[in-house]
Amino acid sequence: METRSWVRDGLLAIAGGVYAVGLAITNLPLLVVSVVALALSPVPFLGLALLPWVTDLVRMRANLERRLAGRAGVAIACPYQPPPERALPGGWKRFRWIATDPATWRDLAWLVPGAIVGFCLGLLAVAIPLYGLEGITLLPLWLYLSVDWYGYGVFWPIANFSEAMLSMPQGVLFMALGLGAAPWLLEVNAKFAKLFLAPTKAADLRLRVAQLTETRADTVDAQAAELRRIERDLHDGAQARLVSLGMTIGLAEEMIERNPVAARKLLAEAREMSGAALLELRNLVRGIHPPVLAERGLDGAVRALALSLPMPVTVEVELPGRPQTPVESAAYFATAEALANVVRHSGARTAAVSIRYSEGLLAITVSDDGVGGAEPARGTGLRGIDRRLAAFDGTMTVSSPPSGPTVVTMELPCVLSSPKTSPSSGTV
Repeated sequence: METRSWVRDGLLAIAGGVYAVGLAITNLPLLVVSVVALALSPVPFLGLALLPWVTDLVRMRANLERRLAGRAGVAIACPYQPPPERALPGGWKRFRWIATDPATWRDLAWLVPGAIVGFCLGLLAVAIPLYGLEGITLLPLWLYLSVDWYGYGVFWPIANFSEAMLSMPQGVLFMALGLGAAPWLLEVNAKFAKLFLAPTKAADLRLRVAQLTETRADTVDAQAAELRRIERDLHDGAQARLVSLGMTIGLAEEMIERNPVAARKLLAEAREMSGAALLELRNLVRGIHPPVLAERGLDGAVRALALSLPMPVTVEVELPGRPQTPVESAAYFATAEALANVVRHSGARTAAVSIRYSEGLLAITVSDDGVGGAEPARGTGLRGIDRRLAAFDGTMTVSSPPSGPTVVTMELPCVLSSPKTSPSSGTV
């Protein structure tokens, strides 16, 4: 299995080398066009429109390099500043946004060295295994074509039968070397590109501030919506029942001397109303912060939640302690929403929840054997989970091919307290 994976990774890296060579060739015409656009930038109207257009092309090229680096295992974040409002093409705002972004000039500075390094390393990633392939095929081709030994083979001349026999094992060796070296060569190319295309510390700080501003706004909106929901539930539910309860008791007081039988009936109705109001209040409190979460922690709360679902759910929890209360609550409600999506949309027969903690990160995985095809962009449930986690710097990833299974992975940075003695697992 490992050999198969090694060969597959090598072949994918060779294809990536071809891709890198093709991309590197495009750097030079982009550089020429960029120089022309910079030279014409003082020209009224023409410069305002030409430089942003050329910069968009350069950024598209840089984003392709970032994507290639991601496939090589080197993540390069996008460093560009968000565009200002009403930044129309050909306008001064858009030109100023492009010209004052340091990432614009870092992209331009990368074009020449990126072309050289990407072309050379990509060519090496392709040439070494191709050279080995040539050595492997020399002898079979000669036997099939019946040509003279001498001089046969591009870059691999053979003069006699002994050299022809040695070409095949040597070719296998070069092929193995190429398959092993190709991923490493692409990784080196990706790390070199990261020197230019990754955000600087100042850009990282700006992006972080923008992200925090966005998540804070989402959190405020979510809290406001939650308060409106609680107010609506209180007004339409428990409050209305309590008002009716007060009126019923008042009528019973008036009728207790004149008609004791009717008064007893009213008091019985009042008792039922009080029970219903108490039940609604309990449900409301459970929606704010479930008592089982406060009493038994995330482990017990998730198990209790799984028991209420109409399908068997395997729950595995390995927590050496308890997260902070806000994080614990966010993790619980995110898990609850993910399981609710399983019940409503997946058509699954079974589901599984795994909760683990490692190196300051709480990882929750909710999976099912349903039909798949879940996309965060198409539904409010997954988007709500993402917003809830983002308030705590958490992330969510979804893997849901059309035939299933669906796996939702949620991660929350946190610190644990009150260590437990042992992990627990089971099916509920």
